[in-house]
Formats: sequence, C-alpha cells, structure tokens
Amino acid sequence: MLVAPLFVMATMIDDLSGIATAIKAGDSKSLAGYFDNTVELKVLNKEGAYSKSQAEAIVKDFFTKNPPKNFTFKFDGPSGGNGAHYAIGTLTTDSGKFRTYVYMKKKDDKFYIQELSFENE
Repeated sequence: MLVAPLFVMATMIDDLSGIATAIKAGDSKSLAGYFDNTVELKVLNKEGAYSKSQAEAIVKDFFTKNPPKNFTFKFDGPSGGNGAHYAIGTLTTDSGKFRTYVYMKKKDDKFYIQELSFENE
C-alpha cells in the first residue's frame, strides 16, 4: 500500500525536475512536453486558455524576450485531494525576476501542466 504513494511522489519529483530544467534553459519545446492538451496561461499581461501548441509559442516568445539566467522552485505541494500538485518558483532573467506558478494534474503515470504563469516579482 505504501508503494503507490511513493511512486506518485517519485513521478511528481521527476516531472518537477524536468519542468525546472526546461524553464531554466528557456526550452519551450521541452516545457510543452509537460503541457496538457489545453493550458491556462498567464504570461505578463497575456492571459487565457490555449492549446498546447499555442501555449508553447507564447512561452517561446516570452523566453526569447526574457532569456532565463536561473530558475528554482521555492515551494510545492499537493493541491486538494484530486491528485493535483502546485509549485511556485522564481525565474531570473536579464530583465528582472518573475514569480512562476505551475499547477499540474496526474493523468496516467505523468503529471501534466494545467496552469502556468510568469508574473513580475
């Protein structure tokens, strides 16, 4: 009985690590690999629900205009009892720092980003 929660935790940690690596590298394509089919996206003043490919293009544009220098998650934890997880971090760029929020839900054996935001810190 304890194996299943540990597997979910390990999967979530692996996925968070991959997400952090993609953000730190400014790699919108790798980051989009974690997107669900539809993503609630807030990038500065642009906000809405976008398809996976639209969200990737918006994030790519953001990374082009704000090349990442560093990224770390500061907090993360479960969100409700529905297998969801959140993480909050700080993205450092030449143009400033951005508070980064990620909300994920587990489907099959992987966590997928449902919501992503980059806001001025």
